[in-house]
Amino acid sequence: MREVALFSNLNEEDFALIHAPIDDMAYRAHQVLFNEGDAAGGIFTLRSGMLKLSRITGDGRRRILRLLRPGDVVGLEALATGRYDSEAAALTDVTLCRIPTEVVHKLNLNSPRMHAGLLDKWHKALREADDWLASINFGTAQQRVCQFILKMRHTTDPAFVTLFSREDMGAMMDLKQETVSREISALVKAGALQPVDKLGRLYRIMDESLLQPGSNL
Repeated sequence: MREVALFSNLNEEDFALIHAPIDDMAYRAHQVLFNEGDAAGGIFTLRSGMLKLSRITGDGRRRILRLLRPGDVVGLEALATGRYDSEAAALTDVTLCRIPTEVVHKLNLNSPRMHAGLLDKWHKALREADDWLASINFGTAQQRVCQFILKMRHTTDPAFVTLFSREDMGAMMDLKQETVSREISALVKAGALQPVDKLGRLYRIMDESLLQPGSNL
């Protein structure tokens, strides 16, 4: 249980408060964990893979709000409202731990370590959401795509980047699918990126300077 990111700072006294089971779960790519407005029975910590959070806009479009990586907590808003305020779906195969909300509430009331951990996770989620919106939802299409690529670099080897379907990328950056495809093709042609697989998902970054703000392709 100590492997769960949210519980990493707890001591034995804290663990004695936990009676409900902590479930290990796995979802395949494109499976939905929960829908916007669903009643919440728990929050999740992401152990492997990537998730996307999205909402339906007023004009009926689905807008991706944020990507989640291993160590992130999913569904924190449910602790305050009892419902999920967005849809969570797997971008890749994922593994998670599901923590019942009653367990989190009990620990939050009785453990200062858990309370501090929740506040830290909540602050991190808000900061990353703001950074995400600021970096890939403003500027020209080229600037948005370049910033997205820089954000999606592999943590273990920043020379590589894994991208998603052009439809998903467009929903993240508020761009048309065709625009995303055109901008990526331009980056490949300019020598900034080199395709590694035939699916158009994995790329090697050949010239990072061409992805930085102020570059002219």
